[in-house]
Amino acid sequence: MHLDHDKNSPPADTITFDDFLRVDIRIGTVVEAEPFPEARKPAFRLKIDFGPAIGVKKSSAQIVDRYALAELSGRQVAAVVNFPPRQIGKFMSEVLTLGFADEAGAVILFAPDRAVPNGSRLF
Repeated sequence: MHLDHDKNSPPADTITFDDFLRVDIRIGTVVEAEPFPEARKPAFRLKIDFGPAIGVKKSSAQIVDRYALAELSGRQVAAVVNFPPRQIGKFMSEVLTLGFADEAGAVILFAPDRAVPNGSRLF
């Protein structure tokens, strides 16, 4: 599957509301961020706390162009939590951390503008 990150790409095919509800997007707080030198594309390894129902999950995030490791811990982020885990080198990524491409193509994390409880679901 190829995703077009270009702001000028046409909208995706129409889906139903039930299709949307199948994608479980939650808010979590980064509790640990580490370098991921083994990744093919520059990335960080994140541990994200999604609250008691989901727990702490791991994610590989290609956000090194716009974020320093020190600023990630304690930051809330949005992620898809119901994709199957994906092996990235020796690291198992359990959730897909969400972001948008800026004008230069670097990833900007998607997060609420005010704190919400970990595990809150997008609707």
